[in-house]
Amino acid sequence: MDLLKDYDPFAIFDAEADRLDVFFSGLDAADWERPTRCAGWSVRDVLAHLAGEELYNHAALDGIVQQLMAGLAAEGITGFNEFNEWCVRQRRGVPVGQVLAEWREKNGETRARMRALGRDATLDTLVGPYPVGSQTFHYDSEYATHADDIGAPVGEEEFHDRTLWRVAVGRFALAEHDTKIQVEQTADQIWVNAGDLSAGLSYPEFVNATVGRASPETDPRLAEALRCLA
Repeated sequence: MDLLKDYDPFAIFDAEADRLDVFFSGLDAADWERPTRCAGWSVRDVLAHLAGEELYNHAALDGIVQQLMAGLAAEGITGFNEFNEWCVRQRRGVPVGQVLAEWREKNGETRARMRALGRDATLDTLVGPYPVGSQTFHYDSEYATHADDIGAPVGEEEFHDRTLWRVAVGRFALAEHDTKIQVEQTADQIWVNAGDLSAGLSYPEFVNATVGRASPETDPRLAEALRCLA
C-alpha cells in the first residue's frame, strides 16, 4: 500500500463519479447510442453496467457476496462477464433517465458507506475480507477507465495527477497479483521487464495496458502481461 499512501481513494471515487454524472447529464438520445471502447456496448450500456454492478457493491458492504453469487448461479449467471452482460440486458428496456437515477442513488450510497468505514476497515468480496481502501482504489480505476471508454472529458489541469494515481494503482494491482513483472518508474517513463520482454512505456501507455485498453504501439505480449485491472 506504500504506492497508494499519498492518495485519498474516496476523494478520487467522488471525482470520477462526478465526471461520469456530468457527462451523462449532457447527453441526447443519439449520444446514448454511440459505440464505446467496450466491445459491443453503447454509452447507454456502460451506464447500465455501472448501475447493475451496484448490486455486487452493496452485497460486499452488507457481507452477503456469497449469497448473491449463489442466487445468480441458480439463474445460470456465473462469473463477472456473464454478470456484467446480465446487468446490461436487464436495463435495455428501461428508460435511460430511470437507469441514470438508479446509478446515482446506488453509487452515492456506496461511496458514502465506504468513506464512513474508512480505508483500514474490511468488507466482504469474492476473494474474502478485503481492505476498504484497496477496494475503493479498484473502483476508482474502473470508473476512470469507463469514463475514458465513453469519452468523458478530462481537463488539462487534472490530466497529470489523474495519470499518476492510475499508474500507482496499476503498479499496486500488479504486485497484488504476485506477477513476476519488474517495474521501475522514472520521471517520464515506466520501464517494464516481463521475462524476455522489456520496454519503456509512457505513463498513459502503462495505464492503458493495465486496464486492458493497450495502445497500438504496445507489444501485445507485454500488454497481456500487464493487464491486471480488467
